[in-house]
Amino acid sequence: MKSITSRDNPLYKELKHLATNSHARRKASRTLLDGIHLCEAYLQHGGVPQMCIVAESCLAHHEVDPILARCAASGAQTICLPDALYNALSQVEHGVGLLFIIGTPNSELPAILDQSSVLLDNLQDPGNLGSILRSAAAAGIKNIFCSPGTVFAWSPKVMRSGMGAHFLLHIYENVDLEKLLKSTRIPVLATSSHATDTIYQVQLNRPVVWLFGHEGQGVAAELMELATHNVTIPQRGEIESLNVAASAAICFFEQVRQSL
Repeated sequence: MKSITSRDNPLYKELKHLATNSHARRKASRTLLDGIHLCEAYLQHGGVPQMCIVAESCLAHHEVDPILARCAASGAQTICLPDALYNALSQVEHGVGLLFIIGTPNSELPAILDQSSVLLDNLQDPGNLGSILRSAAAAGIKNIFCSPGTVFAWSPKVMRSGMGAHFLLHIYENVDLEKLLKSTRIPVLATSSHATDTIYQVQLNRPVVWLFGHEGQGVAAELMELATHNVTIPQRGEIESLNVAASAAICFFEQVRQSL
């Protein structure tokens, strides 16, 4: 295990840049798993980190020791930092001081869209994206396609909100959604408050594509035109609309219900 005690250490500077700069994470195709829950989930699903970083005060923590042993066995570099240096990297308060550095996947797009999938057009909020990923994973939907304007799926905030869902999904970023939709062989459903059919009236016991958009502006008009079904989620209250993450969860689990 290597110990770093200086802020001027070149490796520490690199880690600090990675932790605080979204552009640096995208450019390096690397990100941080911040906190013991995400690190455990990554190991559970077969991932091997490029680097394991532990706060000095947590070296003897009973949950950290087996993780450090697994990292050592896999050949991952392990770095120990004084708490002050570690806290400058982490966004988790009062947690167990453990971070992983991992490579972000870069999967090749499928030629044809024929499995249940989620398409996200210009989604902005990291919490919304993480919640949608978590709901999709729980509903057994594997493929997530994000437009160029959608928040970076592998940012630390989205990762924390996803609670490990990332490791169960195929996430594609910077996708031309219009081009992808033109290749689909299954129904494409978009939610709209102006639709007449509810999600409970549409056949969902089959593969479908779910299309969701920007929190304020919704799905772009050119994408809405490619939807085969516009559906609505019935509401009794007078609130204008549901949060996009809540809407997605309702849609996904209605599909699960119909498929049982």
